[in-house]
Amino acid sequence: MDDLDRSILGFLGSDARVSVATLARRLKVARSTIQARLERLETTGVIAGYTVKLGEAARQARIRATVLLTIEPRAQANVLSRLKAIPEVERVHTTSGRVDFLLQVAAPSTTVLDGVLDQIGEMTGVKGSESLIHLSTKFDRAV
Repeated sequence: MDDLDRSILGFLGSDARVSVATLARRLKVARSTIQARLERLETTGVIAGYTVKLGEAARQARIRATVLLTIEPRAQANVLSRLKAIPEVERVHTTSGRVDFLLQVAAPSTTVLDGVLDQIGEMTGVKGSESLIHLSTKFDRAV
């Protein structure tokens, strides 16, 4: 990946709906160059898809939490399969350090969130959990 690829990704990260012609004009390259780069970025898996990034107005209706999980040895696959079955669990990351999983959870109410946290904490193989409720998002650079 070179500077042009990174510039393309930067523009798409800000606005995934930007046209190929607009990208070419802004980056001062031929439209065919942008099209070829996009195709290569897609086929190599650098670009996995184009999506909508929800704004604060859409996120206000959901309560979000980060959950830190410590897992029993050799229980990771079993816990992960059970987490996949919980629709409120949006993301699961493995980590280095004192915890094994970092989860992103979202629910429509504190009551639902509380139930999900209880369900996660009671899973066989989960040694411990810590929940961090998101109060606000100060900035979001995620692509």
